[in-house]
Amino acid sequence: MKGIAGFYYVHTGDFGENACIYECKAKGVFRKDHKKPLVGDDVELDILDEEKKLGNIREILPRGSELIRPAVANVDQALVIFSIVKPQPNFNLLDRFLIMMGQQNIPCIICFNKQDIDQDGQGAQYEEIYRSCGYKTLSVSAKRKQGIDEVLALLAGKTTTVAGPSGVGKSSLVNCLQSGTVMETGSISEKIERGKHTTRHSELIAIQENTYILDTPGFSSLGLFDLEKEDLAAYYPEFAEHEKYCKFGGCSHITEPVCGIKEAVEDGEISRMRYENYCFLYEELKGKRKY
Repeated sequence: MKGIAGFYYVHTGDFGENACIYECKAKGVFRKDHKKPLVGDDVELDILDEEKKLGNIREILPRGSELIRPAVANVDQALVIFSIVKPQPNFNLLDRFLIMMGQQNIPCIICFNKQDIDQDGQGAQYEEIYRSCGYKTLSVSAKRKQGIDEVLALLAGKTTTVAGPSGVGKSSLVNCLQSGTVMETGSISEKIERGKHTTRHSELIAIQENTYILDTPGFSSLGLFDLEKEDLAAYYPEFAEHEKYCKFGGCSHITEPVCGIKEAVEDGEISRMRYENYCFLYEELKGKRKY
């Protein structure tokens, strides 16, 4: 469920009154093999003290998936949370996260929070941009508990990593999704409209039977690792149907004439904001040093 200072807390898989968590150490052999348990791992353990619920992790079972950032295992999908306003969403950061999850074949749900203070209806516009790219999207208000049932329906029966930058109300939304554990929530800094990092470690939380969420520390920047600039377009799914109209094979969709992607942007078929993020990330990858 979580790991702190060399201790690992292992949930037996039971829910409700029968739920049981053991405090464990990991065997030294893992350190020798440069392995360590990740939040979300299925493990085998030896019980050292049943009354005190103490144990040793004996074996880490094979992982179905493993994320680098956040460092978690066996997740089925990601719920990425951004606020509609206060702070304004950083779409470059959102696109980076979607690419990172795409590299690891983790489906994403995009959740826009703070619907209660969305005076101009921007949330609906943001949803439409990303829904047209093939992503599941929804708008909620954690403060007013609006849209929570819809979120729970999307999470049911799955292990979902929940992520988002600081200040978007992520901890408040996670509180709405679960009843047992109440997380610490932080206040927004009025001056810079950014939140304090209230989640300091990744933690698996059981919210319903066979339904878990992995709450992870807030992020403010994401680098794109192990990605070549030529592969970037594949992570913009809305490009696919327009690439056949590009004159040149291997078109970068930036400088070439007769480009189906650029024409689709001009015609309003591809979001200009998404395209500009693509150009920015392409240039970043182009300038990446190779060692």
